[in-house]
Amino acid sequence: MTQPQDKLIIYALNQELCEITPEEYDANPQEAIFVANAANAQLAIEKANIVYDGDLNLQNIEFCKIESLQECIVGTLDIPKLLDVKGSRFKVIILINQKNIVIIDNEVFSSNIINRIKRNRNTQGQSREMFIYNFMTQLMSRDLGVLGQYERTIMLMEEELEDGKSDNFQTKLSPIRKELLILRSYYDELVDMSKQLEENENNFFAKKKLKYFGIISDRADRLLGRTIHLLDYSSQVKDTYQSKVSEQQNKNMQFLTVISTIFYPLTLITGWYGMNFHNMPELANGYPAVILLSVVVVVTCIIIFKIKKII
Repeated sequence: MTQPQDKLIIYALNQELCEITPEEYDANPQEAIFVANAANAQLAIEKANIVYDGDLNLQNIEFCKIESLQECIVGTLDIPKLLDVKGSRFKVIILINQKNIVIIDNEVFSSNIINRIKRNRNTQGQSREMFIYNFMTQLMSRDLGVLGQYERTIMLMEEELEDGKSDNFQTKLSPIRKELLILRSYYDELVDMSKQLEENENNFFAKKKLKYFGIISDRADRLLGRTIHLLDYSSQVKDTYQSKVSEQQNKNMQFLTVISTIFYPLTLITGWYGMNFHNMPELANGYPAVILLSVVVVVTCIIIFKIKKII
């Protein structure tokens, strides 16, 4: 879904995020947030007085990362959609200099994040540091609930295993593990991003406000830890499933072994009497005797197995 408007959106960094027109910004340049799509990205960069001639192709984004250049900081966000983690992603480019921030996004994702900031935050954007903090925390605000849903799903699968319901277990668990692996990489990248921002290599941020980036790092690290825990939990449940499969296979093998053991003597008996030697005393009327002997052998074997608790 593309942005509903092609115009450049500008938010002045005041106590509240106030949307202003490009003409108002030209008349009174101030610290601002520029939200653009690919079509007007260059215009936004020029108005924000950011010097950058690198790649602005959103489709080339593959990771969440921060790169500190001489004139600006360039960040890319490759964000999994929480309702379809393995599907397409939100791709965003963020450029920061000593005064402004430019966000390039071909979808409404960034605009929705900013609208949530405007609705939910008392201190919306007094500074670039505060805005980045609000943007990143809103970005991660729903992730904990999604991870909780994963945990409940795995717990339910574990309960079904305990109740002996293991149909399609691997088919259900495998996609969950793949999605958690994707989220683990994503949160790991967010931790690295926030730590790089906290290092403030270009001295673009006020030192007393670097604590905001530390909070972002802590939140991303907690999400990363929760995801790793869920991966470990899913591995434990998978091991439980494998144990139950092995246990069932052992029971099947034990049953087959018992059956084979019972019929080994019968095989010997039938083989012996099937030789039909001329001087075999039971040759004329041995059929009832063989039947009786076979029944006695089977019953004796069953009694022995019962006593030894094999069956």
